[in-house]
Amino acid sequence: MATNEKDRLGDKLRDVERAREDLYFAERDRDLVAKLRQGKENESEAAIRQAARMRCPKCGEPLQQRSFNDVEIDQCPACRGMWLDAGELEKIGTRESEGWIARWLKTAFPKQA
Repeated sequence: MATNEKDRLGDKLRDVERAREDLYFAERDRDLVAKLRQGKENESEAAIRQAARMRCPKCGEPLQQRSFNDVEIDQCPACRGMWLDAGELEKIGTRESEGWIARWLKTAFPKQA
């Protein structure tokens, strides 16, 4: 083998080695950028959640808690909307066993014995 061929083979091996290094560092950089983006997305989502906490979904005003039939509900002072958390509607419904229509029907049409 001539020295010229050895030099070409050595150059090719170094080029392959550099290419592998470049691929490794490019992949590592992509992973780091993806982690940074995910972290920023998580931070911005947390900030949005914190800013929207206890705010009216309709107009954005801060909600005030109010007691209704011994159930704490959230009410907007601006648009007068009422917002219920999970299970609060059921609590109100069970406390109000008869609505005004049922009470009116009982008084208007009493049972005949």
